[in-house]
Amino acid sequence: MSPKGRPEGESGPQRVSAEGRPESPKGRPEGESGPQRVSAEGRPVSHRVLTVDGLVKSFDGVHAVRGVSFDVAAGELVALIGPNGAGKTTVFNVISGFYTPTKGKVIFDGADITGKKPDRAAAAGISRTFQNARLFTGLSVVDNVMVGQHLRLKSSPLAAMVGLPSYKREEKAMYDRAMELLGRLTLTDLAHRKAGGLPYGPQRRVEIARALATQPKLLLLDEPAAGMNAEEAKDLMAFIRCVRDEFKLTIFLVEHQMRVVMGICERILVLDHGERIAEGTPHEVQNNPQVIQAYLGVGTSA
Repeated sequence: MSPKGRPEGESGPQRVSAEGRPESPKGRPEGESGPQRVSAEGRPVSHRVLTVDGLVKSFDGVHAVRGVSFDVAAGELVALIGPNGAGKTTVFNVISGFYTPTKGKVIFDGADITGKKPDRAAAAGISRTFQNARLFTGLSVVDNVMVGQHLRLKSSPLAAMVGLPSYKREEKAMYDRAMELLGRLTLTDLAHRKAGGLPYGPQRRVEIARALATQPKLLLLDEPAAGMNAEEAKDLMAFIRCVRDEFKLTIFLVEHQMRVVMGICERILVLDHGERIAEGTPHEVQNNPQVIQAYLGVGTSA
């Protein structure tokens, strides 16, 4: 670290927003580093966990994403927004390994994971949820969370099939960890209920709990507030903050509900027609003319 607390290799004075908060540089030339970011709560965010460089993804010659570059630092809570068809979920699918990019790179925690399959991305420390909750509805909540731990199992499939003592010990440890996780998320009272019988809001929280069971460094949330009313969205905002702070995670989310984006995110990236058109704090993005025209709509309050 330098005397001023910046990571080595970063130079230059730190920018300060109109509100007096240190802010990230915008529009850096490729490869040029900037000052250390500080969260809205004043916490330093350190090294870059995720770097997306020159991302292009085409389907039958049609560009869904065109030359998108950005980075996400450790400890940040960042949103990716844009109108329908802007390329947001495509970006998520490339990061998490569901799509291979046409061009560009994805660097996670210092390693090039471009084109790695979803299981390799998950093993590296990337976990995600989807637009629609994908729980095992016939299983209990605790069983759903235990499924998330199978990625880290050491026992062989054969040991599980025949019920060897080594697998039974590991299964008991998984159950204990799942219950501990639910306790940390104040979901213990739901542990033995069928996931399919829960209201929509709790289902989304259980899905996030299952994602946390994979022990991620980066959590990708794809429209976590989709279909929620205002009260449910408010509860979800508090839950996401709790997850980030309790587990010391980096969270990158796609969301359409502006009350959620503006209420919890420290930095926002905006896509339109597959291209990045803006980046900044919620205040900056909310008042950006390009964003207003492309996404928020003239006169719309978030």
